[in-house]
Amino acid sequence: MKNLFAAATVLLADMASTVLFLVAYLVTDNVPLSVGLAMTLGVAQIGWQFVFKKPIEAMQWMNLFLVLGSGAATLITDDPHFLMVKPSVIYVIVGIVMLRPGWLIRYLPPVVTARVPDIAIALGFAWAGLMFSPRRSM
Repeated sequence: MKNLFAAATVLLADMASTVLFLVAYLVTDNVPLSVGLAMTLGVAQIGWQFVFKKPIEAMQWMNLFLVLGSGAATLITDDPHFLMVKPSVIYVIVGIVMLRPGWLIRYLPPVVTARVPDIAIALGFAWAGLMFSPRRSM
């Protein structure tokens, strides 16, 4: 259970700006405020890691650029449709980021990475491949 909590914590930290946007929007029903808060948190997270010389993973950069890109487009055009970017575009971006060998290792408990690091890398590539697979919307 400890390992699951650790993986969930890392995943939540990577997606914190997106979660903050959703919560702020649900509470305030104010798109510009919610976008601004999400963008601020995304920049603050990366800034904190720079200041404390922590490594910044590719998934964190991807999340920051998605939040800044769609947020800026929403604020500039005053059109919330930019927040609802087609999932296919997001899947392609995420899939490209996932092509980095070893990206999945960060989310696995140390016992897994110590015993089977090659499988973690192979599963990371397999997951990236799934991001490019065709989907049908209902």
